[in-house]
Parts: sequence; structure tokens; C-alpha cells
Amino acid sequence: MASRRRKKRKWPYFLILILALFIGGTVYVDRFSTIFPPFKQETNTSSSKTQPSSVSSDLPDVSSKDWNLILVNREHPKEELNPKLSQVENIQVDSRIAKATQQFLEAARKIAPEEELNSGYRSVAEQKELYDESLEALKAMGLSLEEAKETLQKQVQVPGASEHQTGLAIDMSVPSGQSDELASQITAIAPDYGFVLRYPEAKSDVTGIDFENWHYRYVGVASAKYMQKHNLVLEEYLKRLKEANQ
Repeated sequence: MASRRRKKRKWPYFLILILALFIGGTVYVDRFSTIFPPFKQETNTSSSKTQPSSVSSDLPDVSSKDWNLILVNREHPKEELNPKLSQVENIQVDSRIAKATQQFLEAARKIAPEEELNSGYRSVAEQKELYDESLEALKAMGLSLEEAKETLQKQVQVPGASEHQTGLAIDMSVPSGQSDELASQITAIAPDYGFVLRYPEAKSDVTGIDFENWHYRYVGVASAKYMQKHNLVLEEYLKRLKEANQ
């Protein structure tokens, strides 16, 4: 009898051991889960959130091939363009910008009443005359032909490279010459009429022409405002448009 009682007494201990192991295992699993959370497979929704969002361009809705964005310089010379012309005071411009030119001039005169238009459309033939005269004047001062050409490199465009032949460029100043301060005020309002200062300071390495505070170019209101906001000259603006497939 004694041996059978001792055998029965082993069951409570055995049950206690099982319960202890079960409770301890549960606690261990809970702690393990806390330290190492279970892996959750990424869903399509969460993975899509990691995709970089496309940045919308703030470029105007224009094309680099638009008539008012034509590029004429030494790298992009043009033959005679023969635009349809209209008279604005003492100059001629492309008829499509005559009204804008007159409005720009009137706005400039509110800043400086003596502002006047000095030059507008020039044919390639007229540009050749101007270039040859400037060349001869420098040679008369003692410069060689090569020295004269080098001097004119960033001052007077060779025939076919002047954007005056487009009828979209104007020279405007007071008779005594435009001060930089006055030019700055006029340049600030130019985009309201579709114009930009074509050869600004510190951009001659891009335009190929030295700073001219009197030379304005029509590009359209939207483009002019964008160019001014981002400090771009026409060469840089066209490059940006083409990169955007515009």
C-alpha cells in the first residue's frame, strides 16, 4: 500500500511541472514577440507609398518652336527672315508685337519720360553695313583686322547672327544713355509686356554678348515672367523647354 501511495503522489508534481513549463513558455514567447515583432509582408499599398512622387513642372505651356522664341546668335545664324512689319514711333517691329511694344514704351515713360526707341528691325544687309562700319572704325584707331574682329566679338553681331532681324528685339533708352539703375526699374516691368532684358550682366558667357542694359527681346508674357523668376536667358530657357520635351 505504501509503495502505491508514493506512486500516486508523483502525479501532482508532474502536473505542476507541465503547468510551469506551459506558463513559462507563454511568457517567453510574449517577450520574444515584443522584442522581435512578427514579420509582415509588405502589401502593394505600402510599397507604392515608397515610390518617389513625380514633380510637376512649372514651365509655361509653350513650345521651344514657337515663333516668339526663335533663337538667333552666332551659333544659330539665320538668313533674311522678312517678317511682316509695323511702325512703332521711329522704329519697325514684327507686326505681332507692335501693340506690346507701344505699351511697354508707355510704361517705361512713366518711369523715365525721356525713354525712346532707338532700334528695332534690321535686315541682314543692314546688319552687315553696321558691322563693316564698326570694323573700319576700329581699324582706323590702329587695330589690326583680327584685333578689330575680336573687339567686336561681344559687342556687334556678325551679319545673320543679330536677333534684330527677327523684328522681336528693340533697343530702348534715354538720349543721354541708360543708367543701370534706370534699366533695372524698366527691366522689372518688362515681363508684363512680354519682354526680357536679352543680354543681362553676368550672362555673357551664355549669350556671347556683353551686358547691354538697353536691349530687350519679346518672348511672350508667360515665358518672360518665367525667365525673370528663374534668372534665365533665352539660350537657357530653350534648353529647359527642350529637356521637358516642349
